Amino acid sequence: MSETSRPNLYIVPTPIGNLKDITYRAVEVLKQADVILAEDTRTSGILLKHLEISRPLQSYHIFNEHKAVEKLVSRMKAGEYFALVSDAGTPAISDPGFLLVRAVLEAGLEVQCLPGATAFVPALVNSGLPNDRFVFEGFLPHKKGRKTRIEGLMEETRTMIFYESTHRIQKTLLQLSEAFGEDRQACVSRELTKLHEENVRGSLAELIEYYSTHPVKGEIVLVVAGKNPKA
Repeated sequence: MSETSRPNLYIVPTPIGNLKDITYRAVEVLKQADVILAEDTRTSGILLKHLEISRPLQSYHIFNEHKAVEKLVSRMKAGEYFALVSDAGTPAISDPGFLLVRAVLEAGLEVQCLPGATAFVPALVNSGLPNDRFVFEGFLPHKKGRKTRIEGLMEETRTMIFYESTHRIQKTLLQLSEAFGEDRQACVSRELTKLHEENVRGSLAELIEYYSTHPVKGEIVLVVAGKNPKA
C-alpha cells in the first residue's frame, strides 16, 4: 500500500465474534491510518489492543454522523487518511457509514471497502435455503411502518434476510408467520463465529415453539424462505 495511491477513506470490516477473522490487509490498513473512526471507541479499542495497534481513535456513530461528515471530508482534503470501523462486521451494513462514503465520493475523493466479515453471508449459507437470489432487509422498523414492511414482502419470492434483537425475535417470528404462513421455512442464526454459535432451522411455527422454551442470547440473523412462485 503506497502513500501516493492509498484512498482517503478505507472501510474496514472487523470480526463479528471470532477475533481470528480479521484479515492481514485490515490490520495493515488500521496500522497506517492517520485516524480510525469507530462506532464505539471502547469496543474498537479492545480489538486494537488485541492487534497491538496504536492509532488515534475518533467516535463516529449514528448520533453524530450528520454533524461529523463535513468536517471529516475537509480533513481528508487536507491530506489525512481515515479508516472506518463499526463494532462488528462491515460498516454501512445496518451500521453508520453510508453518509460518509457518499460525501467523500461527492467531494471527488477516493473510497475503498475491504472484503471481510459480515453476519448475513454465513447465516444465509448456513440456513440451507436458496441463496442464488436473496434480499437483505436489515432491521425491521420497531413500530411505525413495521406492519407495512412485512406486508410488502408477502409476495417476495427471494430468500429474505433480517437482523433482529433477542427481545424482539419471538414477536418477529409470530408476525412473519401470520403474514407468510406458519409452514414457511426459516433459520435463526445467533452468535455466529463464537463459541456458542447456533443455527436453528425449521418452519416458522417450529421456530416459534422452540424459542418459547429456549432463552435467546446474542446477535441474531433471521433467514426466511421466499414465497413459492408456484403457490
